[in-house]
Amino acid sequence: PTCLHHMTIHNVAQDSSLRIPKEPQNKVTVVLGAQWGDEGKGKVVDLLAMDADIVCRCQGGNNAGHTVVVDSVEYDFHLLPSGVLNKKAVSFIGNGVVIHLPGLFEEAEKNLRKGKGKVPLHPPLVFNFHQAVDGIQEQQRQQQEGKNLGTTKKGIGPAYSSKAARNGLRVCDLVSDFKVFEDKFRMLAEHFLTMYPNLNVDIDSELEQLKAYAERLRPLVTDGVYFMHKALTGPSKKILVEGANAALLDIDFGTYPFVTSSNCTVGGVCTGLGVPPSYVGRVYGVVKAYTTRVGVGAFPTEQDNEIGELLQSKGREFGVTTGRKRRCGWLDLILVRYAHMVNGFSAIALTKLDILDTLPEIKVGVAYKVDGQPLPSFPANMDVLMRVTVEYKTFPGWCCSTEAARSFEELPSQAQTYIRFIEDFLQVPVKWVGVGKSRESMIKLF
Repeated sequence: PTCLHHMTIHNVAQDSSLRIPKEPQNKVTVVLGAQWGDEGKGKVVDLLAMDADIVCRCQGGNNAGHTVVVDSVEYDFHLLPSGVLNKKAVSFIGNGVVIHLPGLFEEAEKNLRKGKGKVPLHPPLVFNFHQAVDGIQEQQRQQQEGKNLGTTKKGIGPAYSSKAARNGLRVCDLVSDFKVFEDKFRMLAEHFLTMYPNLNVDIDSELEQLKAYAERLRPLVTDGVYFMHKALTGPSKKILVEGANAALLDIDFGTYPFVTSSNCTVGGVCTGLGVPPSYVGRVYGVVKAYTTRVGVGAFPTEQDNEIGELLQSKGREFGVTTGRKRRCGWLDLILVRYAHMVNGFSAIALTKLDILDTLPEIKVGVAYKVDGQPLPSFPANMDVLMRVTVEYKTFPGWCCSTEAARSFEELPSQAQTYIRFIEDFLQVPVKWVGVGKSRESMIKLF
């Protein structure tokens, strides 16, 4: 009896220690786009990845395009995290990413050291027929409504549709019994052929290709949940997460329907990687010093004039994935403030400030009105957003080059005023200012 009594007391003591909340061992640092994408996230990730142990992509597919310049060499990424340029870091693609295997292996061969990449079991696969269907759907939208969505035609929407319809196939299917995978693949292909009879699909050829990819993929595959849990709770590690696309392209919070098919806001980090919210540390929002948008959809501060053309040509505003010209306009702080409400940015990286160098005056969107009435919040309805008029605050330009600046103090006083106004309006500090393409041209403020 004494022994039993002693055990009971011991168990109570042990249980009470579990009740004391533990501070997470390792928290992830997150980099997210705060506009419509193309803000220069890759550059910020590259900077933070230099001393990272693990670099992760949490959502999206190869519809994303991130450019990084190192030692005058330009690198373009679509599926891999931009942080792979740190050869010591392990690259990890999360469950929220949809994977097109030919694209993944093409990128990996160019940029990834052997054994330094991990792929979890859960990500959905993008097949050739998903890409073909993406093109057909866009064509149909154009014919029916005269307005397409501006999709990249990389099959991302149809692949996420398969995931939501629960007839999609995942990495774990491909690396298991290939005969079972083949049956499911044929069924999925037939499903799309029934819906789109003109679909040109060579099922046997793609299966042959997929069988070869399965062998190459198998050594990289790990259980993503256990991998992340071990990284978060084990010895001290720096873990960096890169979001693809951006806040206003988020399927739930973006300018729907002109959005992508995944969650590009901070919640996508938790669902895409299996990271508990308490393990999310600093969240950095990347904001371009002006605004750009690829494809169609509302764009309140767009400048369809010589200012827009100057921003477009000087900023080399062409899509990394599609090569499409980006539409350009003034910085819209109503939009960025909305992105901050959803993401809770710890700080901001303000990029491409140098593109504004030659402008005699610079405007910033600070309020929306519809029919003369101020809008209290960012509109969910795109018909309303199409009709807004923007109230601007005008700043004098600095009319000199900022490209050689390497500290905040070296920037012209007008540029400093512009940055401080952004901070005050958003109530978020600006941590970095980008004044060029190289790593060295990211000025760190604190």
